[in-house]
Amino acid sequence: MSVSVAAGAVALAGLATGPAAVAQPAGVTATARTAPAAVPATSAPASRTRHLGWHLTDSGSTARFRGLAAVSRTTAWAAGTEGTVLRTHDGGKHWSDVSPPGARTLEFRDIEAFDARHAVVLAIGAGEASRVFRTDDAGATWTESFRNTDPRAFYDCLTFFDRRHGIALSDPVDGKYRVLSTGDGGRSWRVLPSGGMPAARPGESSFAASGQCLVSAGSRDAWIATGGAATARVLHTADRGRTWTAAEAPVPAGDPARGVFALAFRDRTHGLAVGGDYRSGQPSPRAAAVSADGGATWTTAATPPTSYRSGVAWLPHSRRTALAVGPTGSDLTLDGGRTWHPFDTGSYDTVDCAPDLGCWAAGEHGRIARLEP
Repeated sequence: MSVSVAAGAVALAGLATGPAAVAQPAGVTATARTAPAAVPATSAPASRTRHLGWHLTDSGSTARFRGLAAVSRTTAWAAGTEGTVLRTHDGGKHWSDVSPPGARTLEFRDIEAFDARHAVVLAIGAGEASRVFRTDDAGATWTESFRNTDPRAFYDCLTFFDRRHGIALSDPVDGKYRVLSTGDGGRSWRVLPSGGMPAARPGESSFAASGQCLVSAGSRDAWIATGGAATARVLHTADRGRTWTAAEAPVPAGDPARGVFALAFRDRTHGLAVGGDYRSGQPSPRAAAVSADGGATWTTAATPPTSYRSGVAWLPHSRRTALAVGPTGSDLTLDGGRTWHPFDTGSYDTVDCAPDLGCWAAGEHGRIARLEP
């Protein structure tokens, strides 16, 4: 294994001890193992050996989880197929099924949690299949706060700027992406005017693959990931969705199965994009890109992941470290997205990290894992 990957394993070791450890990776080596085993990082004394990587938890479910919200190392929410919502408060030792009643026919693809008790979940699909639910009591009860009545709309993702203000994204309607807005924490929603939205390109849409086709940073900035058209794009708003600008992103495009699938911004300036071609076995030679100007321009990663990736997340308190996941494995960057290095071969669709450095991943067949020593 290269020195950079060895350093990466030690950076991940910092998740066990806090932000300070993340910044001090010197002097440790590592080797990779096949998932679901972890990445072992070994220091000189044998007694101090650590095994780092994704550790699968027993979710008790067979759903495919593409929606994920990391609250802390101990608390996380996952949302998936057949109207399934799970919640843990003990680091994944036990998962509670807190699915909304009567939601079995719905496909949940995104969930945003404010804390251990308050969360908003999005169901995707055409027409009335697109719905939003909110809970204020850890999933004991849910309130449906939005049901799409336009058969042309198909909602993909949602994001919140704070506990009150958020937006949700639909694929283009009448040639433009449609954006919902809430100012009361997801209890009510309204469609924003489309005058400030650039025209969608032929075939363009967003991918409800990981809950990360719409992301935000700070109190007013958000970004949309697109694909399906001749070129992939990233759209940016600095006013909570009222006006948008568009920039091309150098990831595989030109096919309905290709584009940017996920975004992550650690602040208003520094962003990561991952994607490619989601079809099994198809090449994705430029599966990641990086921006240092708020998404106005994008540069292909010098060493991108070797195949399609559907989820990406910055490690909190780090300016250079991030994780990417997809059906064929997970990757780590230690240089802000310029180079990526594999560290796990398990299948995951989405990834999220909490402020206390608790990182989680989720995917098919009920797979939910925590990054831990």
